[in-house]
Amino acid sequence: MNRYVKTALLAGAAWSALSTVVLAQDAVPQSQDTAVDDVIVTARRRDEALKDVPISVSALGAERLEETGASDITALQQQTPNATVQVARGSNSTLISFIRGVGQQDPLWGFEPGVGLYVDDVYVARPQGAVLDIYDVQRIEVLRGPQGSLYGRNTVGGAVKYVTSRLSQDPELTLRGAYGSYNQIDLMASGSVPLADNFRIGGAIASYQRDGYGENLNTGAEHYNKDVLAGRISAEWEPRDDMSIRLAYDRVEDDSNPRHGHREVAGVGPGAGVPDSVYDTYAGIGDENSVMNQGFSATVQLDLNDNWTFKSITAWREGETDTVIDFDNTPAPTLDIPAYYADDQLTQEFQFLFDYDRIQGVMGFFYLDGHAEGAFDTILGNAGIVIGTGGSVNTESWAAFADVNLDLTDRLHLSLGARYTLDDKTGTVFRANYLGATNSPLLGGTPRAPLLVRTNYTNSNDFDQFTPRIALSYDLTDDLTTYASFSQGFKSGGFDMRGDAVFTPDTVNGYEPETVDSYEVGLKGALDRLSFAASVFYNEYQDQQVTTQVPAVGGIASFVDNVGSSTFFGAEFEGRLQILDNLDANFAVGYLESDFEEFLRYNLALGVYEDISDLVVLQNAPKWTGYFGLTWRGDVAGGEIAVTPSVSYRDDYSQFEFPNPILDQEAYALVDLSVVWTDPSDRFTVGLYGKNLTDEEYRVGGYNFPGALFNNSIIGYYGPPQTVTASLQVKF
Repeated sequence: MNRYVKTALLAGAAWSALSTVVLAQDAVPQSQDTAVDDVIVTARRRDEALKDVPISVSALGAERLEETGASDITALQQQTPNATVQVARGSNSTLISFIRGVGQQDPLWGFEPGVGLYVDDVYVARPQGAVLDIYDVQRIEVLRGPQGSLYGRNTVGGAVKYVTSRLSQDPELTLRGAYGSYNQIDLMASGSVPLADNFRIGGAIASYQRDGYGENLNTGAEHYNKDVLAGRISAEWEPRDDMSIRLAYDRVEDDSNPRHGHREVAGVGPGAGVPDSVYDTYAGIGDENSVMNQGFSATVQLDLNDNWTFKSITAWREGETDTVIDFDNTPAPTLDIPAYYADDQLTQEFQFLFDYDRIQGVMGFFYLDGHAEGAFDTILGNAGIVIGTGGSVNTESWAAFADVNLDLTDRLHLSLGARYTLDDKTGTVFRANYLGATNSPLLGGTPRAPLLVRTNYTNSNDFDQFTPRIALSYDLTDDLTTYASFSQGFKSGGFDMRGDAVFTPDTVNGYEPETVDSYEVGLKGALDRLSFAASVFYNEYQDQQVTTQVPAVGGIASFVDNVGSSTFFGAEFEGRLQILDNLDANFAVGYLESDFEEFLRYNLALGVYEDISDLVVLQNAPKWTGYFGLTWRGDVAGGEIAVTPSVSYRDDYSQFEFPNPILDQEAYALVDLSVVWTDPSDRFTVGLYGKNLTDEEYRVGGYNFPGALFNNSIIGYYGPPQTVTASLQVKF
């Protein structure tokens, strides 16, 4: 009850204070368009001004991304309040996302993300290969809070929308090259050619090469290097004035060396010390890694009449990953994990958009047919065995949805949304102990019978959920809108792909969906030179899915539990202030307070569940996040220069639900500086980008396997060090 009172009081105080400012600003003339007026987003599946959307949305356009030197999608973490967008531990291109403390740390096949990723409105179901490099992009939108009505399952934390550039009506070609620290060499080419007045083809290709930040001191190989080739091609056709068709294909190949991590404490034996550099390792499992991700989409839009538009989005995607992770980071096979993942998905979405005088909205249908599989070995050299784990999950998902905005008066608007989702899942899990600390037969090892079959089942389950949304917004002035909303999201249930039926027999029954109920009030718009968005929210998180891996007799026990409930209270404030005609400031501040109300953990010794909520915390949920950047624009050498110094801040946070003083990250700040010069014709652009200029060392992930059996393997993964990059772009 105290949290409800606190939420109401803070929301009322914020609304009252800002409303007072609003009334005082009514008489101030608006001499120029603001950033909010200019930004168009598709958060509600239709083009709208950011000010009019009763959702917390951060929108970063191509110009802003270029000015700040954003290289890949993880740059969103610095400029978005209450967001975690990172490369997964032990990976180079697997995405881990949390928004307002809600997400998913475990990228194993069969597990669902908590933040949905969309590329041109196509849902990307798996996180492997999802650390998207930023090239040929129009904008990126970050929708915070549950998006269950319009975006459906697995958006309990929010959604990230990656919107690529559309093809030009005129022939164009852009070439870009960059060279930087650690022998970084980036090359990109994009362009388009009109073959007729109503038909264009185009595409982009990019190569990203970089030596490692560190070294594998055991093999001499680069560590934390980059070797990525990415590209996309598209065609746009308007066969009639009321019809458009867009076909697109994209592919990413990542052959960067595997990331093994850094020993945070010393073990026993050769190579078990703590390397001086946090980017170095003594891993002995090898340096081969390969990730491929590709997809095709067809988007058809037809204007049925002046009020109705039909849209069809058909897409297919697949991915393959062959990798190795050395959890002990020593030459010995103490805790080595070779693995492969594979997935494919087919999605179809139909939308009917309508726009009348006082009612606008969208309704539609979504279908997904997905398959994900994989296998990995847990090689335990000190035990002389390997635990082989493999399986698959097939998912069919159907959903019907609608979102309607009603203009009750010229200033008062009611938004109603709802979605019904039905998931049908079939999971197959096999887990067994084999004699010998070498690859199991599941990964091509010597054929041999298992010592002990720990898990072997196939099971099916259905999960359905109705997720509503309601928002009431009021235009205080032509430039300011306030709103209050309730929304619900859910993440689908499933089966634990590494579940151990010997330790936890209930694993064969799978786990249930989790839900988030979110209450939010906000104010957004413009006050003279200030454009901003402010919100206060309260979330109730129920049946939260938590993956736990703990050392146990004979191996590692893994289980996914619906542990109980937690609550989140927070506030956000972001925007842009035009200080002078040639100087503006961008800022973002997030506050988050989170607590477990109930956390049920399975006691292996007693065989019962216990509430240990007083011992755990929410992972990836720092109390404070912040960003502040200044951009000065001026005339230099006949062209325009933009200088952007910035600092981002991230408070203390835990890597896991169980606090660990060795792995948990203390508060840190990153200082960046970008200088971009464009010639008067807008043909040449030169950039200089400095990242992490104070060379801050900060962990973005870790593994915790203490004890003699695992040689006390407590492993950390780190964000990039100080780098400087120079770039040249030429447009033809």
